[in-house]
Amino acid sequence: MTAAPQRFDEIFFTQRNGLKLYARHYRPRHPSPESASQRLRPVFCLAGLTRNSRDFHEIASDLSQGQRARDVFTLDSRGRGLSEHDSDWRNYTVPCEMQDALDFMMARGLEGAAILGTSRGGLIAMVMAAAQPGFLGPVILNDIGPVIERDGLSRIASYVGRTPLPRDWKEAASMVRDMNASAFTAVAETEWKPIARQLFNEKNGRPAPGYDAKLGQAFSAIDGPIPPLWAQFDALKRTPIMVIRGQNSDLLSAATAGMMRQRHPDLTELTIPGQGHAPWLRDKSSIDEVRSFLDRTDAA
Repeated sequence: MTAAPQRFDEIFFTQRNGLKLYARHYRPRHPSPESASQRLRPVFCLAGLTRNSRDFHEIASDLSQGQRARDVFTLDSRGRGLSEHDSDWRNYTVPCEMQDALDFMMARGLEGAAILGTSRGGLIAMVMAAAQPGFLGPVILNDIGPVIERDGLSRIASYVGRTPLPRDWKEAASMVRDMNASAFTAVAETEWKPIARQLFNEKNGRPAPGYDAKLGQAFSAIDGPIPPLWAQFDALKRTPIMVIRGQNSDLLSAATAGMMRQRHPDLTELTIPGQGHAPWLRDKSSIDEVRSFLDRTDAA
């Protein structure tokens, strides 16, 4: 049987302090030469705390094909996925990871690109907007906002760096399902195995750690609740934003999403039923909503 062709280019680049980071580039695949002449705004995807570039494979593949195909880039933050681990766990911070993302964007000419940030990736986008006003295009915040709920933080702290390594992919799927099924009631049983392959690396055909376990030390070093980031969120007023919230999210409350809507002049809100923190963005309905938002902001 012939293996399916890879739908992305792999990128290894060295950031300013010498760490080698991994990224993917999903190039546009157009159905006709005429549509290939349209140069649409690229999308740059930033993953959550323990997630990586594989998290965006489905949506990146979809957005990079069709009549309105666009370039999509996805990044493994330091210590995640296929990026090198940092020798000092104290560098696993939003400011350091924001600088990595900025360096990558500048190297690839992505000024003005749309940002799709899941959880931690959304925090990076908000801080980036405050640090580099006018550098970003439209921003999609996937289940993250200026106020982070304590229950969600406590749940994340309970597993970061502590999850046992499964023996095989069947056990990995079962583990991921058991950890998430109560919040992700809309996820079909058949989806847990591909989701597990997003989260774990692979070595010798078996699951391998998908992130540096020392990330747990960096996370546990956070003393108390994270202060509200309304100033950073308000820096996004220059650009359209889309806020995606999982209906069962314990990190982004409906009340916070409502306050975000009141404070931003051009905000599109999407609640995904039957999903928690953070929505996987693998289903057609969610992907179509993201595509519609990007198309609208292109036109504007």
